[in-house]
Formats: sequence, C-alpha cells, structure tokens
Amino acid sequence: MELVVTGSAMAYRLFDVGYAINLDQALDLLATSGPERVRPVRGEAQALQIKNPPITVILGSESLVVSDVSHEVEVSARIFDFGVVSLRVRVPAPVSCSWQDFTDFGRRLEHHPGIVAIVEHHLRLLTERLAPAVERTVIADVHEDYMVFRVWRVMGDDGAPLGAEALAALDVVPLLLNESRPLSADARRELLPHRFSYYGDDLAILTWENALIVEPGQQDTDLQYILEFANAQLLELRHFDALLDAELPRLYDDIEAARRRHAVFPGRRFAALLSRLQAQVADSTELVERVENALKVTDDVYLARVYSAALELFRGRAWRAGIDRKLAILRDTYAMLNGEAQAARNETLEIAIVALIVVELVVGLVK
Repeated sequence: MELVVTGSAMAYRLFDVGYAINLDQALDLLATSGPERVRPVRGEAQALQIKNPPITVILGSESLVVSDVSHEVEVSARIFDFGVVSLRVRVPAPVSCSWQDFTDFGRRLEHHPGIVAIVEHHLRLLTERLAPAVERTVIADVHEDYMVFRVWRVMGDDGAPLGAEALAALDVVPLLLNESRPLSADARRELLPHRFSYYGDDLAILTWENALIVEPGQQDTDLQYILEFANAQLLELRHFDALLDAELPRLYDDIEAARRRHAVFPGRRFAALLSRLQAQVADSTELVERVENALKVTDDVYLARVYSAALELFRGRAWRAGIDRKLAILRDTYAMLNGEAQAARNETLEIAIVALIVVELVVGLVK
C-alpha cells in the first residue's frame, strides 16, 4: 500500500555559549522578536517540573536549496539558563508526498551544508544580542546535532488515515539510520528499541541522531521539547567532560612547575593552584547539578518515559559518571597539595621555632 504523508524536518544544532544565561535579562534583550517562556502543554506534561523554563524566539526565515528545490525554512532558537542555545531550522517536506519521497527528503537534509551556514549566521547574530545576559561568554568547541522528522498526517492510497499498527510497520531504517540495505531482525531490535505510542494514531521512534514523531496535532510539540531538553543536557555534560579532560594534563604540568619553584615560604607555592582547583570543582559541580535538576520527572507517564529513554539513549549516566570520576581526581589532588602545603608550613614553623631558641641561647651566652 502506498503511503501519503504530510510533515517536516526540524534540524537542531546546540551550542554552549557561556557559563550561564540570565533569562529575565534575555527576555528584555529579545523583546522585539516576541520571546516566550514555553512549557509542555499536554496533561501528561504535569509529570515534568521545569524550574526555569527556557526562552523560545523566532529568528526569521531563510531560503534553503535541497536537490535543486528551494524551501523557505523557519529559523528559531531556544535558550536555556545553563548556557545552552539551541538553533532550530524547520524545513517543510514536499506537500502530500509518498513515504519513500519523505525518506529521500529527510536523508538529503543529513549534514546539509546550507543548514550549517544558516545556523552559524544566526548563532553569531543571536550571541551578539544576548551578550549582556551571558556570564563568561565563550562558545565551546563541542556542539550537538539532532534531527526530528515530524509527520502530522499519514494516509493510505485510499485517503483513509492510518492507525498505530500501520504506523509501526513503517520502514524507518533508511530515514533514521541512513541505511540503504535491509537490516537483520537482530539489528533492527538493537538499533531501534525505543518506540512509543500513546494513542492509536501517534508514534515516536528515537535514535542517537534522529527521531521520527508521528502526531496528528500539528501544534503539539511536547515530544520535540523533551528531546531538545535532553540534547541540551547532554551537551553540557559533554562540554564539562571535555573541560576536565583538558584540565587534568595541564594540572600535572602545573604541579611539577610549582614544586620546582623556589619560594620564601614553601607552603605558599601551591596557593594559586589550590585556588584554581577549588574554583574548577565548585563551578563544575554547581553547573552539572543545575543542568540535571533543570527538568525533573515525577511520574511514569508518556512524556516522562520518552524523556527517560532519551537520557538512556544519549548515555547521560555514563557522561555523568565520567565527570564524577574526574572531579574526584581533582578533589584528591586538592587534598594532596593542601596536605603538602600544610606540611611545608609546619616545617617552616618548626625551623622558625628552633631558630628562635638558638637565638635565645646565643643571646643568653653573650650576656
């Protein structure tokens, strides 16, 4: 049976632009663009608590050429208080195309250079506008890419809408995994385990780089909201993991340099290093905790299950465990250096006491 679908693709590109963003100040800076503090709106979304909802802002429209066909695309952004900016490019699919045409359309958008150029242009403009609201502005080297293929109408060749069983039978491998050859049953189970359906006419399939969301309510974007939030959290974990990776080798070199340095008071050799370590551990711990607590799941309902699956798929726990191990190394190093500095201070104090005693003895003998 030939399927006819109506939908679009949303390309996400997420960047860490600073340590934190003051969202109240950002609202004022973006006032002319009509920013909003958007939350999930479905009843099931009450299971998700968002302490500081991100800002959503429309940035305008651009022209994107895909296979010699020009598409007018909508560019928008979502801004998170923990320093992440998500640029989104929404590309409408050809009107009422076949499933094969939709699949070909989606595959042509994978890493499309035009999308990259549009995102980089708007990232520069947006960060310039947001600069006063961003603390410690630096665009990190790491970023996250994600693509959501959104379908709000699926019909058979007789014009009748399809139910969940027909939707579940869709061949999504070429679209989501970019594979042209048929996969084995074992590979399908392993690579596409995250399938969700709540009503008889919806479907969500998650992978590491892409997701397919079939949802008849065109304005219902809660699943996309959850996936974007999970990607933003993943980016922060990756960013701080990279920062700690760079810090550890530099730290060992700085320790050796400090030990070779001659100082009047040996206990002060590590003072600057200890101060830097303390600030690094405090900043990393505070921000990682803020990222993880930005969205809380309080019940096992549909959106909560999708969010939990996304975190599992993105290996959030593994990234957090890696960060914890590196922070433990920094804490142990701090304790070691602090102990060494304390021992040097005690030794200096003992020498000073002995010197005073000797002086007292000499003065006594002279008298």
